[in-house]
Amino acid sequence: MQTFLEIFSHLPTLMTRRLILRPARMSDAEDMYEYSRDPLVARHVLWDAHTSIHQTRGYLRFLIRQYRTGAPSTFVIVLKETGKVIGTIGFMWIQQENRSAEVGYSLSRRYWNQGYMSEALRAIVDFGFTKLSLNRIEAQHECDNPASGHVMRNAGMLHEGALRQRLYNKGRYVDVELYAIVRSDFEGGPK
Repeated sequence: MQTFLEIFSHLPTLMTRRLILRPARMSDAEDMYEYSRDPLVARHVLWDAHTSIHQTRGYLRFLIRQYRTGAPSTFVIVLKETGKVIGTIGFMWIQQENRSAEVGYSLSRRYWNQGYMSEALRAIVDFGFTKLSLNRIEAQHECDNPASGHVMRNAGMLHEGALRQRLYNKGRYVDVELYAIVRSDFEGGPK
């Protein structure tokens, strides 16, 4: 079995019906900047809206370094039909001893409410259980972003509760909703 280091240092390409999830490349800068400069896209994530393409290129360099070191990392979400990068999704952290991980994502506002992120998250959940042999995958969203909870439920995650003032984001402490899916949920066995 491959280690996390081996898998993340050679991140595979995942395909869904409408999407390609693949490692980021420097050539993705224009597409990524297009949506990452949108304050509404950045509103509920832990990064600020990009103010220049140089900032986006810096983020891409960071992702590429993550791949080189084999650290848990991020896929870009590419629309199959056009080849355009419309978002990112990936692992925020992995605890090897507990076989657990957290997933985070962002998506261009132009593609909200069309099922793209649910499709991408289902692919990442499948990857986490089948390729990484995880036992638990969790995700969280700010309480005032219920659309993200809908994405998590669509991917088979169950709501586990609210965590008060869990994160400090954009100058304020925010409450988050925690969702998770465990291997037995994924395999359809008893919960």
